[in-house]
Formats: sequence, C-alpha cells, structure tokens
Amino acid sequence: MLPMLNLPAYLSDPLLIGLSYLIGSIPFAVVVSLVFGLQDPRSYGSGNPGATNVLRSGNKSAAALTLIGDAAKGWFAVWLGIKLGATGNLIAAMTLAVFLGHLYPVFLKFKGGKGVATALGIMIAIQPLLALASAATWIIVVVCFKYSSLAAIVSAIFAPIFYIFGGLLQVWTVQTPLATVIALIGLLLLYRHRANISRLLAGTEPRIGKKS
Repeated sequence: MLPMLNLPAYLSDPLLIGLSYLIGSIPFAVVVSLVFGLQDPRSYGSGNPGATNVLRSGNKSAAALTLIGDAAKGWFAVWLGIKLGATGNLIAAMTLAVFLGHLYPVFLKFKGGKGVATALGIMIAIQPLLALASAATWIIVVVCFKYSSLAAIVSAIFAPIFYIFGGLLQVWTVQTPLATVIALIGLLLLYRHRANISRLLAGTEPRIGKKS
C-alpha cells in the first residue's frame, strides 16, 4: 500500500481530484494522430477526438493506441486512489473527475471525446469482471449491428445494472459511492451520444470502420 500524501485532507483530496481531471484531459486521439502524421481527428468524421473517429482515418494502429491510452488514463486515476488508500468517497470523486477530464479537457478548450474507452478503463480498475461484462455487451452489439455508438449506448445503460446485479449475486461488494458514479457516467455517456441517438433513429449514423 502506498502512503497517502502527507497533507491534510482539505489539501490532499482536492489535489488528487484535480490531478485525476488533468490525467483525464490528456487527448490521446490528438497526440497519437500527431505522432502518426495523421489529420487532427477533430477535423474529419464526427469530429470526436476518440478511437472510433481515429479509426476512420484508416490507421488501425493509431486507433488501437488511442483506445489503449484513453482506457489507461481512466484505469490509472482509479488505481491511484485505491493504492493511496483513499476513502470510497474520494475514489468516487477521482473516478468522476478523470471521466469529466476526458469529456471536457482543459487542453482542448473543454471539447473532448465521448468517454467510452475511459469508462472501460475505470471499470477495469473498479472490478475487472464488470469491465468484461460491459465490453462483451459492446462487442455483441457491434457484431450484430456494426454501430459503435449503439454499442456504447447499450453498454452505458447496462453497466450500472451489471454492477448492482453482481453485488446481489455476491460476485463483488457494491460500494454506494462507486455505484452512484457508474450510474452518472452512464448518464453522461448517453448525453454525449445524443446526436448519435438522433442519427440512429434517422438511419444516418455511420457504421464502425467507415472512412470519412
């Protein structure tokens, strides 16, 4: 167990929450695209700085690295809180902060991605089996319908249900602060996909892997 920061709670807690937000703000889609010599992902396709839009460039390696980076930052912030022995409330606050950092990153003038990969990384840190169930849901929807957005929407709806259900089955222990944050993340994911929901209903949503 790593020692907590040698600071009073009224200083260390905001510091860890702020650090989590900054970690979430790292724009891996933009950084990876720059390294690979690709267009800024905000300039084509959906304009979303995320792995799915980077995939529309045709560079699968860049898309994969973006996915890993966005997931890793979500995992790291939660892992850090756990390893520092933070309280459940503080870990929940750090979890929400890193997710909001991805959605509204200070480095991109608060215009970030939709948070699917970061949410996955968060769930890996909270409970790997929860992440596995959510990822399996995403994969099933993508295989059946070929829409990344639809898969994200369905996974966002089911993630908090899986978490509560796993607790009822005693697969893991449900922590109320984390349950609340997982539900909030699900709602934020739905909100960030509101345009996709409209396009899905209109039949104009692009399928996964489509270049633009």
